[in-house]
Amino acid sequence: MKLEEFLKTKGTDEQLTRLIMLFSKQAANIKAGFLSARGAVDTQNVYGETQMALDKWADEILIAALRESKLVSWIATEEQPDIIEVEGAVNPFGITIDPLDGSSLIDVNLAVGTIVGIYPGHVLEPGNTMLGALYILYGPLTTLTYTTGSGVHEFVMGEDGNFTLMQENLTIPEGKIYAPGALRKDYLPYHKKFIEQLELEGYKLRFSGSFVADVHQILHKGGMFTYPAFAGNDTGKLRLLFEGTPMGKMVIEAGGAASNGKGNLLDIKPTAVSDRIPIYIGGKKEIALIESYTKDSGT
Repeated sequence: MKLEEFLKTKGTDEQLTRLIMLFSKQAANIKAGFLSARGAVDTQNVYGETQMALDKWADEILIAALRESKLVSWIATEEQPDIIEVEGAVNPFGITIDPLDGSSLIDVNLAVGTIVGIYPGHVLEPGNTMLGALYILYGPLTTLTYTTGSGVHEFVMGEDGNFTLMQENLTIPEGKIYAPGALRKDYLPYHKKFIEQLELEGYKLRFSGSFVADVHQILHKGGMFTYPAFAGNDTGKLRLLFEGTPMGKMVIEAGGAASNGKGNLLDIKPTAVSDRIPIYIGGKKEIALIESYTKDSGT
């Protein structure tokens, strides 16, 4: 079943359907840039990081498409310092976008992706207010996975650029994979204890450096992903709005959990688009374990 037909059979709001379809139609355009828009450019994003040419390419494509469509009122992307307000928008939706998560891995041909969060209004709200989320993964296959609060569904892009249902109602299984960010020497005591416990239980390390690809693997195989707070940085590395909240929404809707180590990631209200936060995403068992260690540490 094609994506648009599936959305209609699920009773998805018409404007939300149009928005999800807009992102699906941009997937082929973004992937086409992989051969031409490579390397770094002489600019930095809001986090002070050197932007990859593909980051800017994908950012420009998505912003232009959203502006033209007038389907959303607010656009926040990882590559822009400020929230963009769309004049004449027909919907009050707010959108958060990581245009090309993991883009530094394209030169070595590893999977990267686009992450999107969809809000009923302004984006500086807790993730539990979201209407839905989606990500597009550019790997051996190009896949689109989405949720609008009634299950998590995965589609694969064909040669014609259209997405066809691959798996309906994904649920995160029990598994023993862990994907840990940050340097081991910088682990805080409670986090070090947590990782050591996973290793004692036979968890296998699987970490590519592409957040969206690593969480996609956890969604399918179980286990957990983490980029924690670490020595000298109590907010971690990853972004609440662009990475943690939308992917957390996805995994929670699939029966998993997402946390900052203390509580539900989706309960946290951002203060700015640049907010970073410690992230733990995966099975409920693993998230309950880290929260117990964090509580015991008094952190």
